[in-house]
Amino acid sequence: MLGLGNYDVNVIMAALQNKECDAVWWDKRRNLQQLQLDSIIGVIMNMPSPIQLGFVSVPIRRKHWITIRQIDNTYYNLDSKLNKPQSIGDTEAVRKYLQTQLKVKGCELLLVVEKEVADNRKWLREEGAQAEERMSELQDSASAAS
Repeated sequence: MLGLGNYDVNVIMAALQNKECDAVWWDKRRNLQQLQLDSIIGVIMNMPSPIQLGFVSVPIRRKHWITIRQIDNTYYNLDSKLNKPQSIGDTEAVRKYLQTQLKVKGCELLLVVEKEVADNRKWLREEGAQAEERMSELQDSASAAS
């Protein structure tokens, strides 16, 4: 830890639970169009980040947590390494931003949602939830046949 930014995910999960929220791991193989962004409080990403020693960037990468949140219809990157919040833009802009970041090896995405939203999977658009349910049924059928 030592203030390097890669805190254990369990610390984040416990902090969210204290606020009656939950973190849902996003499978990056999914299409981001399946996200129901209106149901999501924010996004937490764990991503590789270069280490800075003063003004010198070391060619070693460590993981770093960043947060993305919508404020007044605009999404912002609230990375603590930035001098100020960075505007990402509207819904489509944030989907493109997330898609680009998820292509980076080692990048992980957590959705921050209210507990009820997590329990009822309301963070997923209806068509995505239905497709997931059909896939689960097919997997159950295949397991039963074996």
